[in-house]
Amino acid sequence: MKNKYTVYSLLFSGAIALVPSLANASGFAIVEQSVSGLGNAYAGAASSATDATTVYFNPAGMMLLEGRRNFSAGIHAIKPSAKFSNINSTVTTGGNGGDAGGTEIAPNLYYVAPIDDRTKFGIGINAPFGLSTEYDSNWVGRYQAVKSTVSTININPSIAFSTNSPFSVGLGMNIQYMKAELTNALDFGAICYGAAQQSSLVTVGQCNGAGLIPQYALAPSMQSTTNDGFAKIDGDSWGIGYNLGILFAPTEEAHVGFAYRSKVKHKLGGSADFTMPSSASSITLLNYVFADTNATANVTLPESWTLSSYRQFTKQWELLGEISFTKWSQLQELNIQFDNPNKSSSSETLKFRNTYRYSLGVNFKPNNHFTYRAGFAYDEGATQNATYRTPRIPDQNRTWLALGFGYKQNKTSFDVGYAHLFIDDAYINRTGATGDTLNGKYQLSVDILSAQFNYDF
Repeated sequence: MKNKYTVYSLLFSGAIALVPSLANASGFAIVEQSVSGLGNAYAGAASSATDATTVYFNPAGMMLLEGRRNFSAGIHAIKPSAKFSNINSTVTTGGNGGDAGGTEIAPNLYYVAPIDDRTKFGIGINAPFGLSTEYDSNWVGRYQAVKSTVSTININPSIAFSTNSPFSVGLGMNIQYMKAELTNALDFGAICYGAAQQSSLVTVGQCNGAGLIPQYALAPSMQSTTNDGFAKIDGDSWGIGYNLGILFAPTEEAHVGFAYRSKVKHKLGGSADFTMPSSASSITLLNYVFADTNATANVTLPESWTLSSYRQFTKQWELLGEISFTKWSQLQELNIQFDNPNKSSSSETLKFRNTYRYSLGVNFKPNNHFTYRAGFAYDEGATQNATYRTPRIPDQNRTWLALGFGYKQNKTSFDVGYAHLFIDDAYINRTGATGDTLNGKYQLSVDILSAQFNYDF
């Protein structure tokens, strides 16, 4: 019981997890870096080199682009839905939290220009990780999560080379900014009991005298938010990574591409702010422990690789395929350190697993102006099981169905795309830092609507 109630582990009741988003790819990745690719569920994205968005998916593809310079600007409206149904949680008051998903906008920009006949330079600006979840502030899982947001901005300068052979090579640097904000309620009844087990400066009798009793220990009719506090942590960081790609294009009708993106290490620095109920303020030790402080956390965003193919069978029909791998196992737990000397470092176990994504796409081009796209993908979730699933990111396996349309006139082209993600029900049976257990089921889905403008000049 002692570890369950460790004062320092209670501080965020799970809020230290800096991977909070209900994202639309495995874990908390955002794969929407191209609208033309969305219509194919991103099948063939690392081999087709349709427009300047190849800077992100495979920089070697820049050598296949037509026109002297290429520009692409896209915007994606992403609407996840996450509806929780309680089954047997130990805290029963407050409802199921509403729909934790919210519409988010993910823009991206790309530009490609030649250096000489065999070399091109490109740059991309995008958001490869992020999105958010937010529940009603008094829901049954409030001690494990209320609001969770994470965002990234990735600046990706790249260079590509070609020789007389059918091979092209691309290299890029990723200059990445990450920002996170996390909040959750705090059960000061459980915190006070934990402090009494850890320190002689407070007793269970003092906790009872202040009315501080763990919520999960009370009958449902006696549970309330009266003795709840609130925690908020935010922080930001800059990190550096790299990416590379190889493209084999023996003919205009057949391409094979391989791309790799490195991990990016972040050390987020920010603040931890607490709100205490008046009943807890009478306990001297709690005032010391829950003083606002600066905090840091180390987060590694995972590496990935992609193998991709493109094949034009006739002037009208193209087939695309892709398999990608993300090494989410690099994120097994998250640790946080506090400047407040009354707090020791704390950690939260995630046990993410490595994931694969499989996709197939088809294009129909009735003439030189129009392109009709369709795609299918299966994307594995990074969470291993219900014990490790967190309400901040109720990740699960997902199936993509996507459609897209493109129109080109002279040097200008436009693309639109739509995808619906069918996500398996995600069961959760997670015990938080203050001893409460969130037990239930998530019904999940994602809708994505995107538009893109391209110009070759």
